[in-house]
Amino acid sequence: MRHLISGAAGFIGSHLCDRLIQEGHEVVALDNFITGSLENVAHLKGHARFRLEECNVAAGFSAAGVFDQVWHLASLASPKHYLAHPIETLETGSTATRNMLEVARRDGARFLVTSTSECYGDPLEHPQVETYWGNVNPVGLRSCYDESKRYAEAMTMAYSRAHGVRTNIARIFNTYGPRMALDDGRVVPAFLDQALRGQPLTVFGDGSQTRSFCYVSDMVDGLMRLSRSEERLPVNLGNPLELTILEFAQRISRLAGRELKVTHEPLPSDDPRKRQPDISKARRLLGWEPKVNLEDGLRETIAYFKALAEGSGRHKSPALSSPR
Repeated sequence: MRHLISGAAGFIGSHLCDRLIQEGHEVVALDNFITGSLENVAHLKGHARFRLEECNVAAGFSAAGVFDQVWHLASLASPKHYLAHPIETLETGSTATRNMLEVARRDGARFLVTSTSECYGDPLEHPQVETYWGNVNPVGLRSCYDESKRYAEAMTMAYSRAHGVRTNIARIFNTYGPRMALDDGRVVPAFLDQALRGQPLTVFGDGSQTRSFCYVSDMVDGLMRLSRSEERLPVNLGNPLELTILEFAQRISRLAGRELKVTHEPLPSDDPRKRQPDISKARRLLGWEPKVNLEDGLRETIAYFKALAEGSGRHKSPALSSPR
């Protein structure tokens, strides 16, 4: 099959490229590198079935040939990035989503958009199930990201209903693994960067807020399974193991092999207090659930960041390695 992927040089996008290439498909990869990195796909350079094009999908682009599957993964997913680029974030969810949908409509291709658990906002329902409509501040600091994804879901459903495009919507919960950017501000790379430097771990608020963490190979497997399904409504993809941020800091400290202090900073505006996916739908429809346990996944991720810090192995992180 021939695949078109936006955000292909990003963290999850680059691993999806690997999976598709491994399965024998052809990939046309799009990225404007506002947060993606050439290093994430450098190992695919020169591959006969991989082509990388630098472009902003919100500004319009030419997608030559016919595609069987269109994936819209382009996103500024880190608060650090979407707060710095709020307009670009909104355009990625709106104009860019429609541009990618138009390619799928043109070619009669399948279409998958990666949405987010942030559609649930600061949830009043726990764990979060797909039928929950959320508790989102539409004009808060985080609204550029939250509302862009909610709009992307609405646009995707509109194309499904009005034009018969075969669509899927993945609501992704916190995902981690090799190729995350150490400086993107999210909790996993932030903690690991501080741990590798022997610095105190920065916890926002009192650390009682919860998150759940899914290893990237599990996430890509979920996306692949969803893309082959006939489910049109959103599906949660994430790991239901829930930890407080303080508990997570303790695990990082233990894996780092040293006692790390914790410092506290004020909690950001509209930061969710609870975040845990109900994945009953994914289990039932896709036969999917995470397989990689947290400590194994973190060890793999730590090894990747250590290699980067040592200036070696920059491109050699194993494609979709699946520690057990």
